[in-house]
Amino acid sequence: MITPVHTYCMQSVIPTVAGALTVMAEGSARPEEILEACLTRIAARNGTLHAVHYLDEAGARAMHGTGPLTGIPWGIKDNFDVAGLPCIANSRLRAGRIAATDAPLVTMLRQTGAPLLGKLATWEYGTGTGAEHFDLPNPPARNPWDTARFTGGSSTGAGVAVATGMALFAIGSDTTGSVRLPAAATGCCGVLMTPGVLPMAGGLPNTYSMDRPGPITWTAEDAAIVLDAVLGTQLRAAGSAGAKGLRVAVVRDPGPGLPAAQAELAAAFEAGLSVLSRLGARITDAKLPWPASTCLDAARVIGAAESASIHEDELHKTPELMGAALRDKLLAGMGVSAVDYLAAQRLRRAFTDAMERFWDAHDVVLCFGTLHLPPRLGVEPESSNYTMETMLTPASLAGLPALVQCTGFSETGLPLHWQMMTRQGNEAAMFRAAMAFEGATDWRSRRPA
Repeated sequence: MITPVHTYCMQSVIPTVAGALTVMAEGSARPEEILEACLTRIAARNGTLHAVHYLDEAGARAMHGTGPLTGIPWGIKDNFDVAGLPCIANSRLRAGRIAATDAPLVTMLRQTGAPLLGKLATWEYGTGTGAEHFDLPNPPARNPWDTARFTGGSSTGAGVAVATGMALFAIGSDTTGSVRLPAAATGCCGVLMTPGVLPMAGGLPNTYSMDRPGPITWTAEDAAIVLDAVLGTQLRAAGSAGAKGLRVAVVRDPGPGLPAAQAELAAAFEAGLSVLSRLGARITDAKLPWPASTCLDAARVIGAAESASIHEDELHKTPELMGAALRDKLLAGMGVSAVDYLAAQRLRRAFTDAMERFWDAHDVVLCFGTLHLPPRLGVEPESSNYTMETMLTPASLAGLPALVQCTGFSETGLPLHWQMMTRQGNEAAMFRAAMAFEGATDWRSRRPA
């Protein structure tokens, strides 16, 4: 029997992963209460926000495992297999598909004791052009800060679910921004680890060479807790060491081919730098070896060609079942020549090598993620510009760990953000900066109404 006073408390105050673990350890809440509070929020808000595509209420309630995340409800983007649940990746092409087995990452998370709530909204096949055409089996997720606004793509439901407390953490996948963009748009923290650290197997591929799964959480500390539980790392402890002495390279200028960041993003960026400086970080101005726009050009060639290769048969046989955004991207990929694809891969190798030398003088890069506030949903070119005009692709191209976190809110209440990147295997430095900033500011106390 669930105690009404506890249920009311859990439903009224959305806990972080860290907070939920604390109240359970103290005995002031039970795992069942936290789960029921998440289910109550889904029932109340999902009809408007469309974050959850498939809710496995019975499966979540039946989860009685033990582990470091026992009692922490979570969701996963609907391009990963979960045994017994649909996995259609928001596409008519996969209608009726039921996964036979769990993706390896799902298995790893189940072993932590965390109850899985179900499958979360995504763009079709987790990819596209950045545009929303409202032509898919499920409607696009809505931004909880302003339901007329875009949620970022393509892990759209993951950001919405975490921001609203429908889930305490979520798993998305990212090729050129699909974890980080939703995190930025919904005010969450989105993290990419060194390639290969988290398995992508059992997830519908977008590309062969750039896909990575990653958690979306409300705080950087929560992301560290989840990753520690899954991987056996010590990121939370490392992050608690603070920012003192960290060599932070600041890249303010997006460079040629990209617009300047919107004014409120830029102002929050500078305010955040002052916080890190006060905390003892060693701030220096820097430039990436090559402009972000050059990385974007290479990533778009590689991504389009590899996506077209993966889905060539479907494009030839059943293009009428595809949404416009997926079809447009695959058609563009079919037009990429071998010469251009190989040139983009050579550029990628050269940029990766240049970044490796860059880390001799720096621990963390601090830059913008996207250069825009969350735009109006379905209004072009606003949505596609939000997705394409970013500084996210350098990390994608070079396989760098990266993290997006909230740096405040605009005058109209929309989330602001910045991005951190670090050397492969050096995630601890990134979490030191992110958790120090988080602990010195109060932005995590504000949730969507």
